[in-house]
Amino acid sequence: MAEYKMYVSGFAESPYGIEWMRFEPDSPISELVQTVPHLAFEVDNLDEALKGKQLLSAPCSPSPGVTVAMIIDDGGPIELLEFKGNAAPGCVASG
Repeated sequence: MAEYKMYVSGFAESPYGIEWMRFEPDSPISELVQTVPHLAFEVDNLDEALKGKQLLSAPCSPSPGVTVAMIIDDGGPIELLEFKGNAAPGCVASG
C-alpha cells in the first residue's frame, strides 16, 4: 500500500490471521493506527455496525467486494470489515 506509505505482510501465512503493519515516517495513516495494535472484526452490515460509534476512518473499499472502516472504542482502534460476493479476507483499512 505504497500510496499510504505503509506495508502489510503475514496474513496469508499466519495460522491466527495476524497481519503485520509497518509505516514510513510521513505516512498519512492515523497515528493511533500506527502506534496502537488493533483488532479486526468481520460484520454482516457495516452501516449498522457503525451506528453510534466514533469513526476514525470513513468506510472505504480497498479491494473489490470489501468495505472497511476504523472506529475508536475505549481509546483503541478497531477495524470493521464487510465482505460481499467472493471477496477474500485480508485487506487493511487506512485511518
